[in-house]
Formats: sequence, structure tokens, C-alpha cells
Amino acid sequence: MTEKIVVLDMMAEARAEQVRALAPPGMSFSWGSAPGDEAMKALIADADYAIAGQVAVSGDVLRAAKKLKLLHKWGVGVDNLDLEAARACGIKVARTTGSNAVPVAEFTLGLTLASLRGISFGNAELKQGRWRGLSGLPMQTFLLSGKTFGIVGFGAIGKTVARIIRGFGCTVLYNKRTPLTPAEEAEHGVTYATMDDLLARSDVVSLNCPLTPETKNLINKTTLQRMKKTAVLINVARGGVVAEDDLVWALKNGVIHSAAMDVYEIEPLPPDSPLLQPIDNLTVTPHLAAIAVDVFASSVQQMMHNILCVSRGEPVPERDAVV
Repeated sequence: MTEKIVVLDMMAEARAEQVRALAPPGMSFSWGSAPGDEAMKALIADADYAIAGQVAVSGDVLRAAKKLKLLHKWGVGVDNLDLEAARACGIKVARTTGSNAVPVAEFTLGLTLASLRGISFGNAELKQGRWRGLSGLPMQTFLLSGKTFGIVGFGAIGKTVARIIRGFGCTVLYNKRTPLTPAEEAEHGVTYATMDDLLARSDVVSLNCPLTPETKNLINKTTLQRMKKTAVLINVARGGVVAEDDLVWALKNGVIHSAAMDVYEIEPLPPDSPLLQPIDNLTVTPHLAAIAVDVFASSVQQMMHNILCVSRGEPVPERDAVV
């Protein structure tokens, strides 16, 4: 009997056909064409394997699957998947560990430079016909070179950010639950700091951590006030790591220099979100950090390899196994 792979996210037909071309021979392939749980329930009902990128997969959706063997995250963070429901249903869960480290790290650098140098502000103003040069900037602009750069979370993405940032002659601090050994710190050219110390010392604070109960609203009114007034906050982690109303308050009141956000507590970002107000020192992008054509094929191939492992009755490789 032919096994079926489904992508629960909605995709353009051209992108779906690119995925289909990389699917294992003999397996059928479908993808989302409508939003919402009911559409996903219909799609997943007779699927053997399901892939989810940014869409939230609830327990109700998983319980609608009659024969699902594997739920695969297209990416790394699995906070949008109901893992407890997957366990209860006997559904394996996997992810593409390391697949997005380089694109997300490069995007982090891009948002950092955009924030430090007023690039987003200048672009928006010029498109409105306003030449806001030397005398028209609403904030000071700063070099990245030689600054102190703090990385919150030090997995594959955080390590890649550190490697890139060291090229700017930055002092790189990091914070994670279990610190590296001295030899590992020397290898990556980084120094461990407590969260309070990292916030107080860093000119740029980059969030590259997963969303967990410990990191929920990690950046809030209290922690923002521990940062330098000239500091920049970059969030390419998960929206829930930042208390969004508190960030808006901090930006409007000069508590920090600027911020850039690629991820949000609610996605897509609602039209009435305070983050969409005209805030000169805030850059927002629509969850783009992991998207790069250069890594598309390798990411899909990694997922398909894991699907084939399950199809053959083999375990998912340890680095990608979640449940």
C-alpha cells in the first residue's frame, strides 16, 4: 500500500512541487490548501507522515490521524507541536536539527546591522519621499565592530552567530542552561555570562534560544531595564520569549536603542499589533530568518531521510529525534 506524506502548512503549488520532487519514490504527497484545524484534520486523517513548519499542530489535529507514524518539524523549534498529544497517540516526532543554523545566523547579522545603523528607518523614510540623512535621524547610529555581543542560547544557531560575529572583532558572551567547558569556550571564542551580566554588558543581545517555560517572557520590562540605553535587541528565536507590550514601552521611552523582531507570540502578526505602530527604532520581518533557497533541498532531504527510516522500521537518527 502506498504511504502518504502531507505538509500541513499552506504552500504555493510551485513550492509544493519542489518538495514532491524530493519525496521518496512510491510515496504520495499532499499539502495544505486552506487554513485552520479542520483543514489539517482532513489532510492528516489518512497520512502516514506529516510535516509542519510554522503552523500550530494541536492535539485535536493529531487525534484525527488514523495511522500517522511520524510528525516532522520543518525546522528546529517544536513549541508549535503538541508533544504530549503525540506521545499519547504513539506518534514519533522529529526535526531538522542544524538545517537552519546558517540562514538564521546570517539573518541575525542582517537585523543587527539594520538596527545599529538605522537602515530600516532610512529605507522606510526614503520610500515616503523623505531624505533623512545626517540631520534627520531620530537615533544615534553605531558600528558593530569591537562591540560586546551577547547570545542567549548556544545551540547550532548560537554557535554559528558567534562564528560570524567574531569576524567583527566583537567580545562574545553567551548564556545557556549548561555552560560549555573551558576548552569548548576557547574553541568558539566565547565567554559564559549570567543572564543579568549578559544584559548589562552587551551592546547587542541576540535571542537564539528555544521557547520553554523558563524562557517565556524572558525579555520583559524588568530585564529590558537591565540593558544599556544604547543596546540593541534581536529576536529570531520565538515570539513568546519577548513580552511584546513591554518591548514597545521600552522602545518608545528610550530604555534601549532599538530592536528587531522576526518572530511573534501570534503569527501571522495581527494588523492591530502594537509592533506595527510607527516606531522608528523597531524593525519587523515576517518570520523570514530560516528561509533561503540555498538550504531548501538539504532541509527537505533531511526530512525525507528520517521518513524513510521510519518507513523501514528504523529509529529516527538521534540528533533529529524529539519524541
